[in-house]
This record gives sequence, structure tokens and C-alpha cells, in this order.
Amino acid sequence: MELKKATRKQVKLKLNISAPSGAGKTMGALLMAKGLVGEWPKIAVIDTENRSASLYSHLGDFLTIDLSAPYSPERYIEAIDMCLKNGIECIIIDSSSHEWSGAGGCLEMNEKTAQVRFKGNTWSAWSDTTPRHDAFVNKVLQSDCHIITCTRSKMETVMGDDKRVKKLGMKDLQRDGWEYELTVSLSIDRDTHMAIASKDRTNVFEKKDPFLINEETGKLIKAWCDTGVKEVPAPAPVREVKTNGKPPIADTSIANAKTELNLATSFSELQAEWVKLPKEVQANKEIVALKNELKKKLTPQHS
Repeated sequence: MELKKATRKQVKLKLNISAPSGAGKTMGALLMAKGLVGEWPKIAVIDTENRSASLYSHLGDFLTIDLSAPYSPERYIEAIDMCLKNGIECIIIDSSSHEWSGAGGCLEMNEKTAQVRFKGNTWSAWSDTTPRHDAFVNKVLQSDCHIITCTRSKMETVMGDDKRVKKLGMKDLQRDGWEYELTVSLSIDRDTHMAIASKDRTNVFEKKDPFLINEETGKLIKAWCDTGVKEVPAPAPVREVKTNGKPPIADTSIANAKTELNLATSFSELQAEWVKLPKEVQANKEIVALKNELKKKLTPQHS
């Protein structure tokens, strides 16, 4: 625990785009991602929308993971891990709604858990479902890459002042509070395809008129993300070992010594490596045992 001065650090974007079907979430997310990372191969879409992302393959050679039911939190986490393992710099989750309300998602999981383990009590079943959903949320928030999530919103029709029926996107199809977990939340109007910020910790969109999401949007956010101090990972702690009552030596020295000795291919090479070692390392019991073992192995046997 440490009390220190607050410092603005470089961050990875966690942004949500919410809109009804057909408003342009996927296209907007792809263009924004291109502005963020600059190259299409650094972008991957976790696609739960029947391969809809592939309809935009003309934009560039981005990657996709086609995720089908069951849409459990664990399968989303597995897909995110696959992207991270392959060096993806921006992940688009299209859509995160399936994790909550899709086939095999949290709502359906909770119903099944209630029947199997809680005698039909769905309220009690959330004690099992909530931690699984929270694991997905934490994976999104803590992953060391940019993540853009697309969320469906429920459709509602209203009569406008011009007496024309208009379709509006209302409540997100995700758990309540989803948009507030992220850095930025944008909502897209279905008819105009224009976006506004419903939440913005960056102040990039503060008091900004409705806008079309494009590459420039991504570049603006990248500038914000890159402003600040680059966080350097803390070095791994060095374990110390004692050697026959002598001053402790770093465990890394022991490991390095083992590596160097094991590389010897002859007894003369073994001797050469041995004399290079500090005396306190030569006194280590593990090193002595390894030297004797290698000496026996590398000394020519005479018949």
C-alpha cells in the first residue's frame, strides 16, 4: 500500500457502441479500430452476428473469430485470450449482448442453474451466474489491448413531431450498468447513423454535436490514450538463497550458472565455465552437485 501523487498514465481504450440493429455499429467499430491501431491485421472481430463482420472485408484484411452458441462468458474469455496470444492490438466484440441474453448466455444459464441447483429459485441462482459474468467484464477491462464492444439496444417506435414513425434504440441488451464499466459509451441513432456520447471519461466528445464514427474518431481517441506516462511493469521479485552461512546470493545467479554449466559439451568446457563463477555460487550445494554430475558425464571413460 502506497500513498502517491496521481499521475495520468497511457491506457488502452475500452469503449462501447450501443445501437439498434442496422444503425452501423460494426462498420463504425471497424473504422474506429483502424484509426486506433493504424493497420488492419492488428484488428480482430469476435463475431456473434452470423459472420456479419466479414461483409466488411473490403475495408481491409482484419481477422475474425466466428463465435456461435452457447454464448457463455467463458467462451468470450477464451476468444479474447486467443486474440491476445496472437498479438492483436484492438479487439471488437460484436456483440456483447449475446453474452447476456443470447443462447447459452447469462440469462439462460441462470434459468438452468436455478432449476438444477436452487429448486427453481432464479434469485439464488445469481450467486453462481454473477461471478461468471463478472469474470467476462474484468477480462474486457484488464486486457492489455484496445477493446470495442458492440451492444444491441431494444427497439421502440415513437411518433415524431412530423407525424412520422421513428425507430429508437433504448435499453441496452446487457446487464444494467454495462456502459458505465467502460471508458467511453457511444449511442448511434438508427435513422441518421450519427453518434453521441452517453458517457465519456476522455472529454474527447464533451459538448460535441452528433457525429459519424470513422477513422478520425479512432485517431482522436488514440491521441488521448497515448497522452501520459507509459507504465513500466515492475520487475519480478528476486528470491535470495543462503549458502552455508555466507551472504545470500540472488536466485537468478544460480539459475544462470546452471544454464552455463549445462551448455558445456566437454570436460574442458565445463572447467572453463566453472572458473568463471563467483566463489559464493561455486559454494552452492545445487551447483556443486550439478558440476559433479556433468563431470562424470563429460569425462572420457577408458576401457
